[in-house]
Amino acid sequence: MAEQRKSQSILISGESGAGKTESTKIVMLYLTTLGSPMKDSDEPGLEDMSVMERVLQSNPILEAFGNAKTLRNDNSSRFGKFIELGFSRSGTLLGAKVQTYLLEKVRLAFHASGERNYHIFYQVLRGATEEQKKKYDFHDGLTGGLELANYFHFTGQGGAPQLREFTDEEGLSYTVKAMKSMGWDDEKVDKVLAVTAGLMHLGQIQFNAEENEGGQEVAAVADIKTLNSAARLLGVDVDKLKVALTERILVTRGDAITIQLSPNKAMDARDSLAKTLYGALFLWIVDQVNICIGWEDDSEVRSSTGVLDIFGFECFAINSFEQLCINFTNEALQQQFNKFIFKMEQAEYESEEINWAFIAFPDNQDCLDTIQQKKIGILAILDDECRLPKGSDKNFAERLYKNFIPNTGQVESENTRFSAKPVQKSRSIFCVRHFAGVVQYTAVTGFMEKNKDEIPLTAKNLFETAPSELIRDVFACQVRETEGMNDSSKAATGGGATPKSKTVGQQFKEQLANLMIAVEKTEPHYIRCLKPNDASKPNLLTRKRLTEQLRYGGVLEAVRVARMGYPVRLGHSAFYQRYRMLLPSVPDQILPWSMDGGGAQKLCIKLVDVLLEEGAKHIKALAEGVDMSPNVPGLTRAEKIRRMQRQPAPIGFPKSDTQLGLSKVFMRKPAHDALESHRVFHQHASATFMQCWIKGMQQRRRFLLWSDAALMAQRWYRGCTGRARWWRLREAVANQLLTNNLRMQIHRKKYNCMRRGTVQLQAAYRGHAMRRVLATIKIQSMSRMCKRRSIYRRLKSATIALQCALRCKMAKKVLHSFKGEQKDIGKLKQNNDKLKLEMASLKAMLQAQAKGDANKKENTEAINAKQQIISKLEKRVAELEAELEREKAIVQKLEQDMETQKKRTALQLELLQKQSEKMQRNLLLTAPASPKSHSSHSARSPKPASRTRGGAPLSPGENVVIHEVVNPELLVEHKAMVAQLEQELEKERKFRNDADSEIIKLRAAMSGVNLNESDVAALLVSPSKTQDSFSQPRLEPMHESQESYSDSDDEDEGPPSLSWSTSLGLYLCPETCHRTRALAIFRLYSSLLSMIKYRHIFLLLAFNAVTLCSVAFALRRRSASMLAMFTLDWSFMCDDGSCVDSILADSSLNLMSLNDFIDHDDIFVDQN
Repeated sequence: MAEQRKSQSILISGESGAGKTESTKIVMLYLTTLGSPMKDSDEPGLEDMSVMERVLQSNPILEAFGNAKTLRNDNSSRFGKFIELGFSRSGTLLGAKVQTYLLEKVRLAFHASGERNYHIFYQVLRGATEEQKKKYDFHDGLTGGLELANYFHFTGQGGAPQLREFTDEEGLSYTVKAMKSMGWDDEKVDKVLAVTAGLMHLGQIQFNAEENEGGQEVAAVADIKTLNSAARLLGVDVDKLKVALTERILVTRGDAITIQLSPNKAMDARDSLAKTLYGALFLWIVDQVNICIGWEDDSEVRSSTGVLDIFGFECFAINSFEQLCINFTNEALQQQFNKFIFKMEQAEYESEEINWAFIAFPDNQDCLDTIQQKKIGILAILDDECRLPKGSDKNFAERLYKNFIPNTGQVESENTRFSAKPVQKSRSIFCVRHFAGVVQYTAVTGFMEKNKDEIPLTAKNLFETAPSELIRDVFACQVRETEGMNDSSKAATGGGATPKSKTVGQQFKEQLANLMIAVEKTEPHYIRCLKPNDASKPNLLTRKRLTEQLRYGGVLEAVRVARMGYPVRLGHSAFYQRYRMLLPSVPDQILPWSMDGGGAQKLCIKLVDVLLEEGAKHIKALAEGVDMSPNVPGLTRAEKIRRMQRQPAPIGFPKSDTQLGLSKVFMRKPAHDALESHRVFHQHASATFMQCWIKGMQQRRRFLLWSDAALMAQRWYRGCTGRARWWRLREAVANQLLTNNLRMQIHRKKYNCMRRGTVQLQAAYRGHAMRRVLATIKIQSMSRMCKRRSIYRRLKSATIALQCALRCKMAKKVLHSFKGEQKDIGKLKQNNDKLKLEMASLKAMLQAQAKGDANKKENTEAINAKQQIISKLEKRVAELEAELEREKAIVQKLEQDMETQKKRTALQLELLQKQSEKMQRNLLLTAPASPKSHSSHSARSPKPASRTRGGAPLSPGENVVIHEVVNPELLVEHKAMVAQLEQELEKERKFRNDADSEIIKLRAAMSGVNLNESDVAALLVSPSKTQDSFSQPRLEPMHESQESYSDSDDEDEGPPSLSWSTSLGLYLCPETCHRTRALAIFRLYSSLLSMIKYRHIFLLLAFNAVTLCSVAFALRRRSASMLAMFTLDWSFMCDDGSCVDSILADSSLNLMSLNDFIDHDDIFVDQN
């Protein structure tokens, strides 16, 4: 194509499943790769996608909508396609055009068991996402446990098997990717998939039988929901879709008659509507593909290459109209093959005027005439029957019988292509003998219906008025395909006739005729695909099946023609230039190297004669035994090289194997092989001669390089030798210096080792002496400390006794003074005034306090929540403590049992040892004892005593009793349980402390005080030291020997107990506390006093009495003035302090009375 600028065509044929589709892909990939320019950009977008990529991406779309699984092939093309690739003058691919033929639309409504419908349906059902399934109304719950592909009528008839090569999920992704590469947006892709889903819902519509007004049985849609889903997805009106399925309009003489269909007719109308819509959708997809991959200007196309992928020859158990059209196509292709291979071959021989014997070859023109001949052909008779109002498939069969076998008893036509036996006639079956074999066709399988392929008026109205623009465009493609003007009607009416609908047979004949015209304009090339076996299994070859395919494919006849003819043809100039090099020793005067100035045919004849003469001389020399070795003296270098090569056979073919035509030289295979072998021999000899010269030059160059390198290596070696000698001298000096240093280091190491040993010995001795001195000092200190401690304790007890007596006396004096003041009326009046003043102050404080009630409510709710948490934690702590006590008791009991067991074991061993010693002494006695001594001895022997109660140890004479053995592993498990419970108890106590700290902060905030973390930590007790503090509060005196009064912040080691102070909102310690906590409490109380105008009502805050004792004792060494905050005004109290006790009782606190506060031993109280 590049050299001669001639268009090419590649015709790929073969049986179904032989590999035609895959061969087409390989051919297209090769052609598009050769014709595609280099891309400068690597972007994957559509604008940067090359023509090659777009052409190749069209295959997945056409395969998804036009291929299906059959019994012979998983990816069988159910349509034919002719892809024309256009190339520019520079050989660049400009684009492609796709022409399709005869889509098998009947497969949409019916397919056999084990087969599948078109791939796109299964890809949508199995590869759609959950969102798409919801959009397309694919509900798994409605299938009754079946897979979606098996549930739908159009996809489940054959069992919906999986494909072996790829999955449907992957196929959908490939198809969508190819659609987007064609320039389709997401909306367009979704609409196409929605129409596909709508077709499947259309196949689910069922009809019920109802009676109309005339009593006839008519069809009614059984499930309106399915009808609505199909109409929504197809983009058509629901009511019009219902009319198209259940009614039919007949137009007679301008009047329209509406006929209501029966349920069976409605099912046929449903299938016909689905087939029409799918066929139109396929045509629309082909048009969109052509728009994307086609070239813009036809004038730019210099040449083209067409690739034909057509359906192969088919013969099934029941063959219908589709098989007749498919086999008719294969007959036409076979006729074209015969015409090109045989007829054109013989025509070329005649035109070149060479001697040639004509070969008989099978001609199938009569079969083509039987099918396509006008008026009397099978397709013509079928078209005539379709025009009749009462035409039927049986009438069509009868007309065929009358036309081809009119005589009685005749079963075969005159051209032996049509036949029908009486039994076949009764079943409306006729046979056609194709080039591949005889095929039986059943006429009653819908020949007329399939050939008409008419679109009902209701369907036209449905599609033309559809709300969806896609459906209107799809139907327009179908109308353009099926309707046209006949040339005869145009000529008769002057171009004013109305369009007439074409039958499928007419359309197919026109398409096939156009295809043959296009192929004849090009130089055809043939690819015959052979199917190795019918089981579609790898590594299995059936020779009989291959032979049959080669025979009816015309391959054997083509080989026979090639053998009998002259398959190799070269032009005169090409032949002379190609084979003149076989005679290098022939001078130019005898046979010139150039063809200028001489006739081409004469030079070729002379070249053949000289070649045969030289071949005869060579044969004669070999026969006479002439030395042909390269060692013969006087030979040139080139001749020696030729003789050293492997010699081919001498040229000795008959002269009749080559014939000189007018413009070409024709050769048979033996002559061509002999010439080619000598040409290859001379080429090898020339190449060897050139290699010898090049290798010699390379060796000379290599020798010069090696000589220069050797001189340089010698210079370098001499320099290295001198430097090595000098380096050895330096090493000798360095060795001497290194030896001296090594000896010095050895002596130094010995000295240091001896010195370290001496120092360690001295240190050990001095340490021993010093420890003895320190031990003596420690003993003396302990002795002095014990003496001082005893003196201090006696002094302390005496001081306490003296303080108690003095305080009792002072308290009695105060009591007498109070009683005297109560009897004084003036004093009572003064106390009354003070009480009024304090009541006014109390009102003012209550008013100020009311302002913070809102915040206090929130804090109170938070406190209550924390209290609930604390109650749960306390309950959990109690449970853990109880469990811990139980485990400790178990462990203690096991340890006691273990100790008892050890004691018993030791006692038993001691008894056994004594008994063994006693037996040894008895054996050593030489004479037996007298009866008397024996009786006295037995009388004195102690009787075995009973075991004492409580498991006391046995005496040496007691019997050994076996007790229950304690298992040590059980003891270890209980100890581990005790440790685990202690850890859990520690965690729970920590959680309790955290809750306490939050409550302290909340209560302090309610009182207007902000506490920092150190104050809260001072008011809390360590969780690890609260052992029994929740059960019972206690007061212990604090002495100088028990507490340090330094200013450090160390916490107290005592186990305090906790109680609540309701008025302050504090969680305070009523027992012994460190001065740091007391200082924190003191700072808190001082902050509160600064907020209150009248300090003498401080008692109303209801302090915990024990806390006051702790704070007073902690601060008594500071200054007496710091205790003024705890000074009480006694003027409003009764004689026995009941007023204070009543106030404290109103606060719901379990507090100590004022007298207890005053009489406490450790508190120093200033009465002023």
